[in-house]
Amino acid sequence: MKLIQRPLYTERVIPFINKQVIKVLTGQRRVGKSYVMLQLMEHIRNTDQNANIIYINMELDDYIHIKTHVDLSTYLEDKFIVGGNNYFFIDEVQEVEEFERTLRSLLAKGICDIYCTGSNANMLSGELATFLSGRYLVFNIHSLSYQEFLQFHQLENKFESLILYLRYGGMPFLSNIGLQEDLPYEYLRNVYSTILLKDVVARENIRNVSFLENLVTYLADNTGSLFSASNISKYLKSQRVDISPQLTINYLRALCNTFFVHKVVRSEIGGLKIFEIGEKYYFEDLGLRNAIVGFNQRADIHKLMENAVYLFLIQQNYKVFVGKLGDKEIDFVADKNGAKIYVQVCLTIMDESTANREFGNLLKIEDNYPKYVITLNDLLIGQDNNGIIQKNLMDFLTSEL
Repeated sequence: MKLIQRPLYTERVIPFINKQVIKVLTGQRRVGKSYVMLQLMEHIRNTDQNANIIYINMELDDYIHIKTHVDLSTYLEDKFIVGGNNYFFIDEVQEVEEFERTLRSLLAKGICDIYCTGSNANMLSGELATFLSGRYLVFNIHSLSYQEFLQFHQLENKFESLILYLRYGGMPFLSNIGLQEDLPYEYLRNVYSTILLKDVVARENIRNVSFLENLVTYLADNTGSLFSASNISKYLKSQRVDISPQLTINYLRALCNTFFVHKVVRSEIGGLKIFEIGEKYYFEDLGLRNAIVGFNQRADIHKLMENAVYLFLIQQNYKVFVGKLGDKEIDFVADKNGAKIYVQVCLTIMDESTANREFGNLLKIEDNYPKYVITLNDLLIGQDNNGIIQKNLMDFLTSEL
């Protein structure tokens, strides 16, 4: 099986090979964590002829007997070579009850280099943080970037390809199905059902599945809109669904824990204040969002553009906020190691009032970090308005920030 390389992620992990720290690959189900792990194994085999690699995929029936950390430790007892170059990889480690006990023991003994994947953020804030504080590194794996999408589907970088990306998203397995008609949505709806039932409902002990589905639909309809749990509850009550704001918050947290959606909070530009009320939600994969509510290019294009820009920023390892500057809003403030960029997203700036609004908000920011206005396919592209860079979406998603 030929693996299409994803250096965006493998090159972040490779410097830590053979370092005594656990490498944790996290992300939504089916975004390709397993394949990144396989590529790391391939790299190790190519660079260490004496490598003894132990690999467990908890989604395979071969390992169905491994249910607890005791089972895992027992299985591993005779797998390591004493004094050898041992590497231990385990996929979807959260399926093993108290897995962190085994990982802590292996790390303490120093007998292998450890790698694992997981599809739930609780694994980081709970199990690993408690038992392995300071002894693991997290690498977030995402659905395909636009550039990866072009490579996986062997497409040229043109407007038609961009629309395909906005329509079908970046789930890697779609390259085996193709992008013809509704075939991708059959697969995407199955992935959505699996995430909802296995990763959200079962793991988070969700009781009101009907409300959860309504909530996901609401998020899909309002992608990139600024709202609060209270507003969602009021809307649902208008639909005769009586749910408290606290339960709404709990269900939103459960969806975020599976990396299915991302919560983006507001931050005061030039200050340290984070606003606790009012946030935006974006989907990890555009195709999954469209599989839920459909793809309406005319009505939804701005929502999808915004979601695509957000995904590009987090794929580039930026921490992303919604910017607040007085009564003005900046779509995205992205920070990486203290260096910032500011991004406004709009469909077009062909009319003067839109240009004044989008450029004007950025001009009010009193620092020299890069500022971008991203549009769909405007022809007047370049650097103007006191250094603010205007780019069309296609070029921005293939740029190096």
